[in-house]
Amino acid sequence: MSLHEVIRRLPEIPTVRDRSRAMAMMDAIISPDWESRFYSYDARWSSTEEMASMRDGCGNDYSIVFSPSGAFARGFDHESPMSPYRSTPPAPWPGLFDGVPEVLLPQVTEPAFSDAGGTPRTTVCFWREKADTEWKCGAVEALPRGTEDDGSPEWLFDVLLDGRPEAYQEFAEEYYEVPVSLEAVRHVYALRPLTDSVVSSLNPDLDLADLEEDIARIGYPSGE
Repeated sequence: MSLHEVIRRLPEIPTVRDRSRAMAMMDAIISPDWESRFYSYDARWSSTEEMASMRDGCGNDYSIVFSPSGAFARGFDHESPMSPYRSTPPAPWPGLFDGVPEVLLPQVTEPAFSDAGGTPRTTVCFWREKADTEWKCGAVEALPRGTEDDGSPEWLFDVLLDGRPEAYQEFAEEYYEVPVSLEAVRHVYALRPLTDSVVSSLNPDLDLADLEEDIARIGYPSGE
């Protein structure tokens, strides 16, 4: 699936934000150790921004920053032919950031998304301003003839893009190698306040009180 197809399938910003919080909450329950989590969410990324993120432990990641101006998403596939490290010195793929609106431009050079030399660690980029009716991306230069495209825009964002609790359940059972209650995933995907029974059905070694900090960090509804 091309990047254009991916962004055509993405829902509006609030839905992407809600899915991201649900995925992060699920990971927080299944994997109490933050370093081992695949999906995370920081509702306190800055005074005006929130950030959803993914790290697969193999050098691939993504970040989606939600701000009053809209949302900016970038992903990095370390094996992508569009990697900035394909050349010396490193440089973003031509057209990758073309058209990024001025209000979102600071995200392109955000240190958290760049290497020590300031090069953006990005092979996929798209965005949506608050008033936009669709997601947008740059006029990315086509790969040279014969260069294989591994479809990273799709697989980097696959669970988010799918949006179904069943998709998260399948991912989590494979990645964390534990059984995952679909009923509990549906509860979390609906952003209903957590209960001890939901938490224990996903992780019997955890209770609701253990998740206070994660619930606050993610901005997950607490029912209070």
